[in-house]
Amino acid sequence: MELRHLRYFLAVADAGSLTEAAGRRLHTSQPSLSRQIRDLEHEVGAELLTRSVRGVELTAAGNAFAEHARLALMHADAAVETARRAARPARRAFAIGFLTGHEMTWLPRAMHVLRDELTSIEVTVSSDYSPDLADALARGRLDLAFLRVEPGYDLAYHEVDREPLIVLMPASHRLTARESVRAHDLVGEIFIAGSNKATVLRAVTEDYLHRSGLDIKADHGVDNIAMAVSLVASTGGVALMPDYASRLLPPSVVSRPLEGQPPTIEVAVGYSKSNASPVLKLFLSRLNELAGPDEEH
Repeated sequence: MELRHLRYFLAVADAGSLTEAAGRRLHTSQPSLSRQIRDLEHEVGAELLTRSVRGVELTAAGNAFAEHARLALMHADAAVETARRAARPARRAFAIGFLTGHEMTWLPRAMHVLRDELTSIEVTVSSDYSPDLADALARGRLDLAFLRVEPGYDLAYHEVDREPLIVLMPASHRLTARESVRAHDLVGEIFIAGSNKATVLRAVTEDYLHRSGLDIKADHGVDNIAMAVSLVASTGGVALMPDYASRLLPPSVVSRPLEGQPPTIEVAVGYSKSNASPVLKLFLSRLNELAGPDEEH
């Protein structure tokens, strides 16, 4: 069994389709991918995938195998990244990730925390969506990230901020006449919320609606802010998104605060518990310096 077998299997499991996995994710032919899956099932000794009217689904054995396959790939990726870093020890590398849209707030503060080390380390910066940042931390591709507290990863977190949810809507929407929007104003609207991938946002949204006595189901689930903005503009719907989305809106989409005490979603500094980087240790010892000028005491 080779790592590529695990990658091929997980690509099919995530896509739910051999055709999509082969073409869009793996850039190989479907017959070749099918043959690789058959070889893997032969070696495992159990059927891992089955075809249904909804596409390709995991069997009970496939579900059990997928969990361990993901862990195996994470550990393999982390091992490769650790070896690469060890091969270039002359200048220590420190990789930081940010929720897309949060760089303007947190990058200058992170650089301030690292001010004494900047001449002796190589800092790399990237932006992505929270589940992808958590995955990169777990695989050793990032040392530190500003993200949500994502479930399912063996990471440590320190909350550094909480931001309220706001309402996104088309610029022509009737609710733009309001200075703030009530939860009950969302009833009957095309509703856009976090998808199964955006687990933290989805959980906060569902809790808020439940506490408001509303049973609103999402018409569309999105993984990130860009998808939400696009769907708001194209469907005329509304979305509950974190406040930082207001800095990323085109003219066709506007935002309004929620009336009363809005739900909030955390921004946290996350890192792998097994990361022994001395730069990370220094950063964590100075977390109190991340506070902005108006927040320092």
